Amino acid sequence: MGKLIIFSAPSGSGKTTIVRRLMEEMSGLEFSVSATSRAPRGAEQHGKDYYFLSAEEFDKLIAENSFVEWEEVYAGTKYGTLKSELERIWAKGNTILFDVDVKGGVRLKSIFGTDARSIFIMPPSVEELRRRLEGRATDSPEKIAQRIAKADEELGYAPQFDVVVVNDNLDTAVAEVHDAVAEFIGGK
Repeated sequence: MGKLIIFSAPSGSGKTTIVRRLMEEMSGLEFSVSATSRAPRGAEQHGKDYYFLSAEEFDKLIAENSFVEWEEVYAGTKYGTLKSELERIWAKGNTILFDVDVKGGVRLKSIFGTDARSIFIMPPSVEELRRRLEGRATDSPEKIAQRIAKADEELGYAPQFDVVVVNDNLDTAVAEVHDAVAEFIGGK
């Protein structure tokens, strides 16, 4: 078993952008593609952004114990980490990067303990979070309102993470995350 880096944050906090920048800067890191029962948004691609599964396919994999962890993040919408995805990445000798919801992040940390470093990306404010979500232009106003309401709950999970980074400046946040990851995988 190798090491894992777990990123969680409310939707719109910038965690996916930070993970992608980190992967450009550091070698030996590989993104774990999560499975979801939701439909693709925008230009998302199956197998790259998520493994998009029907609700029936997702439930079948749950029954087969194929997930390390899974969560119904929104009513009727499930996300999870496939065991086969971890095995695939570790077989290459890479460190796994996760971009997961906060409950999944806490669960992964509890499963993998000291082999995992959990990082919470904090938005500078809920107002900024709303602005970012509206700027994406990928969700309806109702979906944005749902995400903002969920953010209040998610922000309460921050103290359960090893590292909390406020993303009020992307370059600064990426540098802070880079340092935390380098220290962890370097064994310092």
